[in-house]
Amino acid sequence: MATYQAPIREIGFVLNDVLNVGRLAEQIPAFAEATPDMLLGLVDEAAKLIENQIAPLNHVGDQQGCRIKDGVVSVPEGFADAYKLYSEAGWMSLCNTPDFDGQGLPYTLAKVVEEMLCSANVAFALYPGLTTGCFEALYANASDEIKQTYLPKLSTGQWSGTMCITEAHAGSDVGAAKTKAIPNGDGSYAIDGGKIFITSGEHEMAENIIHFVLARLPDSPPGVKGLSTFVVPKFLPKADGAPGERNQLHAANIEHKMGINGSCTCVMQFDGAKGWMVGAPNTGIQNMFVMMNLARIMVGFQGLGQCELATQNAIRYAIDRKQGKAFNGKPEIIEHPDVRRMLLQMKATTEGARVLGYETAYYVDVTHHHPDPAVREEAQDWVDLNTPLVKAFCTDSAVELGSLAIQVYGGHGFIKEHGVEQIARDSKILCLYEGTNGIQAMDLVRRKLMMHNGRLAERFFAAVRSDLNADAPLGWITRPLGRAVDELESATQFLIESFKTSPDTAGFAAVDYQRAFCLTYLGWNWLRMTKAVAKHPDEGFRKGKLATAEFFVTRMLPQVHALLGTVRAPTASLSELEAANF
Repeated sequence: MATYQAPIREIGFVLNDVLNVGRLAEQIPAFAEATPDMLLGLVDEAAKLIENQIAPLNHVGDQQGCRIKDGVVSVPEGFADAYKLYSEAGWMSLCNTPDFDGQGLPYTLAKVVEEMLCSANVAFALYPGLTTGCFEALYANASDEIKQTYLPKLSTGQWSGTMCITEAHAGSDVGAAKTKAIPNGDGSYAIDGGKIFITSGEHEMAENIIHFVLARLPDSPPGVKGLSTFVVPKFLPKADGAPGERNQLHAANIEHKMGINGSCTCVMQFDGAKGWMVGAPNTGIQNMFVMMNLARIMVGFQGLGQCELATQNAIRYAIDRKQGKAFNGKPEIIEHPDVRRMLLQMKATTEGARVLGYETAYYVDVTHHHPDPAVREEAQDWVDLNTPLVKAFCTDSAVELGSLAIQVYGGHGFIKEHGVEQIARDSKILCLYEGTNGIQAMDLVRRKLMMHNGRLAERFFAAVRSDLNADAPLGWITRPLGRAVDELESATQFLIESFKTSPDTAGFAAVDYQRAFCLTYLGWNWLRMTKAVAKHPDEGFRKGKLATAEFFVTRMLPQVHALLGTVRAPTASLSELEAANF
């Protein structure tokens, strides 16, 4: 059975030696007490709970799934107790504002804990994850009255939350939503319509479930410009804040899925349910994207968690498994070059992606809390640029590494009792929800490259080049990385120009370009890790890092050139092909 052990040493190395997140305590008054020792102490405490109480439920959740009877959804055995334990211990409120019962700690810490939770049990992680997302959306957009009513209980997990966007006929075309919001005349609205794919839409683990719903007013314009957002509780809060009368909404069904079976994914029906508007009329898409952008980072961390789970189980198995003899005469399969190739690819991907994810989280903290507006502006550029990268690369990698883990196990990997095939099944949805990874690529090319006259990408190129020095002893990594950066920058300019006249060219190139960007970013991460590990006291850790860096530079970074070679490929005949001729 697949097992999980939190990579505490690796986490500390990235946080402190590579990224120096101790800067948060030094530069941001609100985080003065969030020293490196304090953060790692909390990570260690969270790891104990996650490893001992939540990881063992991963297989149980997959096998049992969720069940619905008469509109009541039952979650897998042990989930309710684990949710209560996790929320009451305060892990859901880590980075929420103290104004609403949060602990006011860095978002970066919350993401590290989330990575561990997603490694241990990604289906379980969706219950606190969507609750946090609902909190973030209401905190950014709701009136003071709504905040006071809902945020304290969402913050602690006493109430849970959802995001209700998707409708059966619309899919990713959010503007096609038809759910109606009819004024009741008392400041509330009657919400009428159906939503699908609603994570945590119905369960009994929390006292109440708060739905953040996208709907359309009667006189609103068509498309995305006519959408508004509403808070719609399962139970209407009474004057004292306690759950009261049941609202007119229910789970009509639950989805039977390929993976994440422990997460209840519901078809929700709103039959005139009472809700209250969040934000101004017809600003729903802007309000929703506050939640969506942070949710995309959340999904990236789900992918990172699954990458770690796949990698550590594959390594453990390869060390123990004896079969035949390698060229050196040893029987363990880790001695076979091809097995080492797979394991090193998994390590290079996971460890490089961890730096990408943690750095993005760090910049979210800086954006929200740094006292200098200029520093906040630069940090926001990094968050905007990195969000589609984190979401797409980490989740694509989760599927890829899940498949590699199965390959390392051989036939045993295809058998359910070993647990690694669950990684592949659980991970695929991560590439699809909160905007498919193709949508992330188009977001990068259509929006992020164009913002502020190309400033976001320029910051990236400048930052990488500031760390390059081809004459240094690290020339084996700086020279190929420099070539990748030069070629990526040239392709970036090509896409910016071609999108103005030939958007189909950019559309065909977007996914390959996005992956090339991510691999270049990981090249920078491996340069920084290589520099940081030079002073590490553990010789074995140092040797492992340097060997993995060498693998990345010689085996993975060269893919950038092939990927970017497709960016300029002609697409006219591809775009003009009639659908009937496919």
